[in-house]
Amino acid sequence: MPKSRQKTLSYLMFGLLYFAQGTVLSYFTALNAIYFLSKGLTMSDVGVFASIALIPFVIKIFLGMLSDKVNLLGLGHRKPYILIGLIVQALCLLVAPFIDPARAYWGFVALAFILQMAMALYDTCTDGLALDTIPEEEQGTIQSFMVAGRALGVVLTASVVGLLAEYVSWTAVFWLLAFFTLLPLPMVLRLREAARPVEREFNWGAFRAFKNKSVIALAGLGFVFFFIIAGANQMVNPFLETEFDIPLSTAGMLTTVWGIGVVLGGVAGGWFINRLGNRNAVRAALVVTFVAVLALALTPNTVLAWPIVALFGLAYGVYQTLYYALAMNYTDPRIAASMFSILMAVTNVAQGVGMAICGGLADAVGFRWTFAILTTLNLLILPLLPAVFARKPQAN
Repeated sequence: MPKSRQKTLSYLMFGLLYFAQGTVLSYFTALNAIYFLSKGLTMSDVGVFASIALIPFVIKIFLGMLSDKVNLLGLGHRKPYILIGLIVQALCLLVAPFIDPARAYWGFVALAFILQMAMALYDTCTDGLALDTIPEEEQGTIQSFMVAGRALGVVLTASVVGLLAEYVSWTAVFWLLAFFTLLPLPMVLRLREAARPVEREFNWGAFRAFKNKSVIALAGLGFVFFFIIAGANQMVNPFLETEFDIPLSTAGMLTTVWGIGVVLGGVAGGWFINRLGNRNAVRAALVVTFVAVLALALTPNTVLAWPIVALFGLAYGVYQTLYYALAMNYTDPRIAASMFSILMAVTNVAQGVGMAICGGLADAVGFRWTFAILTTLNLLILPLLPAVFARKPQAN
């Protein structure tokens, strides 16, 4: 097979794997709050649920270590784990509509925990596979594919999910998500992992990379990034529904617009890195996000909500692409999935904390003031930049 076609198929597989995530995230990050509110639960319940459901992404370091160390059944360090994760996620989605969160809140939380554990498994192994196979000079590009692929999953499903929830049933929503989860299976089944070279074999000593001040500062940068965008994103649809009484179908369409923004943000993030360099790319992303979240706080009507949500999606995609590309750049290949998953775990802690705190703040002071608080938190990024770029494990 020509190398150009092989590269195209490889990028397509990574895009589809992240697409599978995006279809589920379109529910968990945008519509789960509305689903819970429709069942008589509160935003505080939404925040607690989101925090617990994200725990697997916090502890996925152990899944990364397992993948780095164990060639499962001789099928590879990545492929079998990706297959298991996709299948378990699909099964959980098939079961989800039969557990009412209002009557069995903790049962629904437990199912979501298992689902997220499956997603964390194939997510960290997909990242590990990218680190194993993608050259350094293409890391920004592959992260653009991944972020855009995940966002495209949101774009293509959010409006359909909103319509299904409003006019058919939530059962149809969950089963459609199960179907989309299985789309990457054929390409993963065709994957053949190359033998791992000696210099990339698992080595405990490689964890000394976390003593590097730049790596620590990078983790702090990721925490601030994801605290802000996850906390804000969780509130967008509930805010618009409460403030302007939008229906579910409109919420789904707004999520589609947000997803289009994220796709563009994924592309823009890669462009920022290539044209501006990492440090200036982060500064540009900070400006975009500051303006976008402030605009959410000041949203005057539903007409202007559409471009504001798109702008926030753009900021969301840029922040994600920049951090993921930086994390790949700082990751030691001997512990590729482990180290990358630790850096990702930081972002998932941030998301859990951000969702929980913002859910409580929204109940206490309202959505607009909560958006305003998140806007100012962007300034915490500035003092981290000198440390992030003071020492570079690899060229920036």
